[in-house]
Amino acid sequence: MSGRERILGRVRRALADAPDVPAPVERTYLRAHGDLDAGRTVDLLAANLADYRALVHRCPPDELPSVIGRLLAARGAGSVVVPPGLDPGWLAEVDARWVEDLARDTPYELDRVDSVVTGCAVAIAETGTIVLDGGPDQGRRRITLVPDHHVCVVRVPGQVVSSVPQALERLNPTRPLTWISGPSATSDIELDRVEGVHGPRTLEVILVG
Repeated sequence: MSGRERILGRVRRALADAPDVPAPVERTYLRAHGDLDAGRTVDLLAANLADYRALVHRCPPDELPSVIGRLLAARGAGSVVVPPGLDPGWLAEVDARWVEDLARDTPYELDRVDSVVTGCAVAIAETGTIVLDGGPDQGRRRITLVPDHHVCVVRVPGQVVSSVPQALERLNPTRPLTWISGPSATSDIELDRVEGVHGPRTLEVILVG
């Protein structure tokens, strides 16, 4: 008899007189807290993003290219990673060199890129969270983790939900999900906050609509 068989035998003997496992408790979570209309939900998203130290901008769709161009110029970005499915019109006023999202790129090569511009899958107002799922306008997860500056475009109100349960209903759990609440940050035991440790030091969110 192997060691594995001996252990399993002991487990079976120990459980021989155990009562039947009760049915799991059904938990009825709220899908949202409060009843906000679309405009107030977007306002809540903007407030919570800012509370997490993200830089929030608003503009109508026809001004998006100029806003992106202005943000990258203010950053002094000489290069920007572009996901394969990003609308090229968004970058019509960008002077920086476009860098394709290629599988062969190494982290060292991405670290030399100044910025990245992406869309998103959904944004959660109550938590101030942007969720990426690797869609065509978002690219691979690493392009939003290595460059130090991330500009993320959120279409409002269509991509904004109130709560996490509402967001989960829109997401495919088999996709690579990245949940972003503000710029990357961590604190040591002395509560000294350090930004940019495991992701972009600066997150700028453009609410378009």
